[in-house]
Amino acid sequence: MSTLIGLKLNMSQLFQQDGTVIPMTYIDVKGVKIIGTRTEEKDGYNAAILGFGIKKNPIKPETEKYKSIGYVPQYSIETRLEKLEGIVIGEEIKPSVLELNSKISVTGFTKGKGFQGVVKRWGFAGGPRTHGQSDRERHGGSLGMRTTPGRVFKGKKMPGRMGFDKKTVKGLKVVFIDDEKGIIGLKGAVPGNKGSLVILRSRIIK
Repeated sequence: MSTLIGLKLNMSQLFQQDGTVIPMTYIDVKGVKIIGTRTEEKDGYNAAILGFGIKKNPIKPETEKYKSIGYVPQYSIETRLEKLEGIVIGEEIKPSVLELNSKISVTGFTKGKGFQGVVKRWGFAGGPRTHGQSDRERHGGSLGMRTTPGRVFKGKKMPGRMGFDKKTVKGLKVVFIDDEKGIIGLKGAVPGNKGSLVILRSRIIK
């Protein structure tokens, strides 16, 4: 198994014996369990389905779908495997499945900033602040075209929703593992807010 689901906790520091300080992000991966499988005979590939957390108010189809495990997971993902040997449904995956000092990739969603203007979203300089331009200080400037083509091109930098984009950070080093508390420490920053969902994979995603 090379995949885990977790929640981003706080950032901290790890002090080594030589005095080196490592910036670290804690990830809560306690309670990740195998809740199902995909087989090559039935689905065309081998995979294990991982579940994390317990959904408080599941709908009836979800309850029926996960009746065999007795609860509905809050989050679930698939991780493909070459073989299903040793995979037991209901088994909890410990943080130590990821090796200490190994490099992994982490996928999460960046912090949402809401609807923002061009100055914050794209770093525009804005308009002049003098000569009567009282309403152009943070304006994007001219947008339109002439008669030909007579429209605004797609992809033009304009105001809009900023943040909450799916992002994968590669090559983060595992510097701390605690099986009892179900916590993993990664060197560096992880995308997302505190308490947001992250996916950890021990192989680099292309």
